[in-house]
Amino acid sequence: MAHSLSARKRIRQSVKHRAVNRARKIELKDTVRSFKEALSSGDKAKSAEALKAAIKKLDKVASKGTIHKNTASRRKSRLQRKFNASGKTA
Repeated sequence: MAHSLSARKRIRQSVKHRAVNRARKIELKDTVRSFKEALSSGDKAKSAEALKAAIKKLDKVASKGTIHKNTASRRKSRLQRKFNASGKTA
């Protein structure tokens, strides 16, 4: 257990930040999952809307520092490629 006041405060802050970051990552996973479900259903308009929401969520989470901006960029690129590929086959 930490003894100094600053170390105790840092522990308290870490617990709070971890909870917030976990919540953000769960929301992000839900958003990406809904995009993949919309994509598999074959509804082009619904999947386009879900892609837009997923990209927005990725940008938001990256701007808050929960995930790295390059990670967000890579994931956005992969989602966009899946969306584009589905349009070519349909």
